[in-house]
Amino acid sequence: MQVTDIRVRGVEKEGKMKAVVSITIDNEFVVHDIKVIQGDKGLFIAMPSRKAADGEYRDIAHPINTETRERLQRMILEKYQESLEA
Repeated sequence: MQVTDIRVRGVEKEGKMKAVVSITIDNEFVVHDIKVIQGDKGLFIAMPSRKAADGEYRDIAHPINTETRERLQRMILEKYQESLEA
């Protein structure tokens, strides 16, 4: 799996959410609405989610293992930092 494009859209209002990101995988599959969040320990990503009937939010698309999540997060946060410098 190769992430072939990352598009960052900054968020105008103040708050913990800093950007919304779309990624393209292998030039064939797009995942929208990945959020860049400022947490107590720094920036992290939150995958697209939906509110379930019990009130909890559940990811609707997400990496299956920790390695993939960390790699994806690293790529997205690097692109986010680049967008701030532009």
